[in-house]
Amino acid sequence: MSDLTPQSETPTPTTDKITQAARETIYLCNFRVSVDGEWLCLRELNDISLTPDPEPAHEDPKDPIAIERLNLMNMAKLSIKGLIESALNLGRTLDSDYAPLQQFFVVMEHCLKHGLKTKKTFLGQNKSFWGALELVEKLTPEAGEITASVKDLPGLKTPLGRGRAWLRLALMQKKLSDYMKTIINRKDLLSEFYEPNALMMEEEGAVIAGLLVGLNVIDANLCMKGEDLDSQVGVIDFSMYLKDGGHSSKSAEGDGQITAILDQKNYVEELNRHLNASVNNLQAKVDALEKSNTKLTEELAVANNRIITLQEDVERVKEESSYQLESRKALRSDSAPDGQALGETRKQLKEETLLRLDVEKELEVQIGMKQEMELSMKMLEKDICEKQDALVELRQQLEDLRAINQQLTHKSQSADASSKQKSEGIARLEEKINQMTGTVKQMESSEKHLVKQARNLNSAAGKLLQLQQ
Repeated sequence: MSDLTPQSETPTPTTDKITQAARETIYLCNFRVSVDGEWLCLRELNDISLTPDPEPAHEDPKDPIAIERLNLMNMAKLSIKGLIESALNLGRTLDSDYAPLQQFFVVMEHCLKHGLKTKKTFLGQNKSFWGALELVEKLTPEAGEITASVKDLPGLKTPLGRGRAWLRLALMQKKLSDYMKTIINRKDLLSEFYEPNALMMEEEGAVIAGLLVGLNVIDANLCMKGEDLDSQVGVIDFSMYLKDGGHSSKSAEGDGQITAILDQKNYVEELNRHLNASVNNLQAKVDALEKSNTKLTEELAVANNRIITLQEDVERVKEESSYQLESRKALRSDSAPDGQALGETRKQLKEETLLRLDVEKELEVQIGMKQEMELSMKMLEKDICEKQDALVELRQQLEDLRAINQQLTHKSQSADASSKQKSEGIARLEEKINQMTGTVKQMESSEKHLVKQARNLNSAAGKLLQLQQ
């Protein structure tokens, strides 16, 4: 009968753990941040595990500043790793519109803002990490070029905008890790800008500086003249790093396949665009070569006509010269030559000889031009043949890539269908779980009713025993 008596409401170890976990300070949108493998998981307060995540032994788990530093370090780790992996998969120079790169700058901005001291000015209170970044110029002279470039940018009006521009220039120079290590090692100078428990003053800052070394493998080309760095809102997009703690392990493999297929599809589409641009450029070159070929053909025809005309002139001059020589011989053979007529004949002969020499020189020049034009025509015909062959090969590659793109599209559609089936199966399982939960609650209520009836029977049996006695 003692099993049917109600138990005392004493605290159990389970309720103690829940109470302890519930007392932790939540910093990011009433969610608790934890790293699960390579992903960041946000769990609501009522979803906190009964076994809280182990905290470092040297820090107080209830210290809110320590929790903030740990969360920022985990976010920086995920942001840097995601940026490196996506950049290597992309295989090209990153620009300002690349989403993982934008999120990396937002996370770095939050890390540099953590624990900043508030400075009072005549305009009010101001908190900016630009002053801390200016220390790099004093510690590393080669950083003076970046600082000078930031100060010369015309669109920057606030210290926050200058700090953002400095981060982008340091990343393009592949010196961000070195500069961060330089200022973190001089905590005596950083103490002017940061509180003692700030991220830049603790070991988490050194860890982030070490992680930044991996960014030296990527290339970035960022144009800051058109960007409004002063008024940008630095909000971390957790959707790039989150996974569902309950169902992520079930659909991780399918999501990985879908991601791989989509990456391949994007790569093929990018390659397809490049090939289309190459084909258009080659087609334009072929058209230009055909036009120049037509023009050279016309010039060659004109030159041929000119050569024929010059040859006729040469023949005419030769005939006239031979006639003049015969007439000269005839005059010499006469017994009574006329001196004046002989002088005129000699003068005409010299003029005809000079004219003949000029015509011969012009004929040689025209023949040389004809040979050069024929050689250039042959080279142009050879170049046109090569361009046409390359154009045929590129069109074949373009058709192959279109076929591959269609295959990848079919694969992605099938993968989407399979993911929909999985999500429907998960929804059915959740519905079954809800039904089983309702059944368990009904059984618990029936059990309580039976316990109450048993108590009533026990009390009635006791009364009967007293009456019998």
